[in-house]
Amino acid sequence: MLRLKPGEQRTKGPKLEAHQIIIRPIITEKGLFLSERRKAYTFEVNQYATKPEIKAAVEELFNVRVLRVRTMNRLGKPRRFRGIPGRKSGYKKAVVFLHPEDHIDLF
Repeated sequence: MLRLKPGEQRTKGPKLEAHQIIIRPIITEKGLFLSERRKAYTFEVNQYATKPEIKAAVEELFNVRVLRVRTMNRLGKPRRFRGIPGRKSGYKKAVVFLHPEDHIDLF
């Protein structure tokens, strides 16, 4: 069993830079609705990124104030390729809520 020192956090994977954490914004109808009404933006993020790392990366890259971050791991959908069943790869998705005075220009 791994013992951690007080104040030390256990993370998987390599140490990531801000541009490695945020992969791309996810542009959907629901995402645009959230960005207009609730100041919430959706991003595909690195699978090893934690909530504090995602918050710091968005604040650094877009110069905004982040209130909270919600994350989810999305499973890939089953698909067929040339008659052979398979599965698309999954990804980690983060919904970032901003301060009411801030916004991100995605277009």
